[in-house]
Amino acid sequence: MKLLKVKTARFSQVIEKCGRPQVYTLWQKPAADRHLQAQIKNSRVMTIQKSESGTDFGIVDFKGSKGATYLAFPKSLKRFADKRIIGIDWAFVDD
Repeated sequence: MKLLKVKTARFSQVIEKCGRPQVYTLWQKPAADRHLQAQIKNSRVMTIQKSESGTDFGIVDFKGSKGATYLAFPKSLKRFADKRIIGIDWAFVDD
């Protein structure tokens, strides 16, 4: 069995290239949220999930899952699309 190597990027690199994100709170179903849909279309949403070990990691795009946190960035995250975002530092996230 061959292990698949997942490419990673540091959260600090994402902040440097795409700006400081804001936490995006879902007040309605994602499909009905026009602002969220526009952010997703422009590749500005990151989904933060917990790994099995309990550390936070990010995925570029909206992945609807229980317990996930969503971040909206001022600039496109396309350059980080196929990477797992590690080293999430909540001090750089605007409320």
